[in-house]
Amino acid sequence: MGVHTSKGQVRDCLLNIGGRDKQTIIQVFQLNELQRDKLLIWSKQLDSITTETEARIAQLFDTHPQKTDKDMADLATKYAVLKEEFVVATSRYDQKLISLFNERQYERYILLCAEAGKRPIRRLSRLPED
Repeated sequence: MGVHTSKGQVRDCLLNIGGRDKQTIIQVFQLNELQRDKLLIWSKQLDSITTETEARIAQLFDTHPQKTDKDMADLATKYAVLKEEFVVATSRYDQKLISLFNERQYERYILLCAEAGKRPIRRLSRLPED
């Protein structure tokens, strides 16, 4: 389970379902078959989104002027927006999985977040759509 951060004083506790640690997530939270299936589906969807965002970041660095301080400041601002899109997408898909957690799984998640000094993502009040 990777811990990633978003803006703010206390950082969000993200599972990073799009990362390489899917087996760790499955084992740590003892996901049932439905949860595993959703994890794999959502991981592929998130991968598609992040691949597109990474391509946009690469294009930004390849094409944006970088000759003056203003060019560099503009580049940094545009990069920050793309990086935030990446974090928001990751958080949204993690929230979908967390919303499928039963009470025991969610309590384990809260405990792990507390140990890492991170803010848990709240569960959605209704089950997410694909």
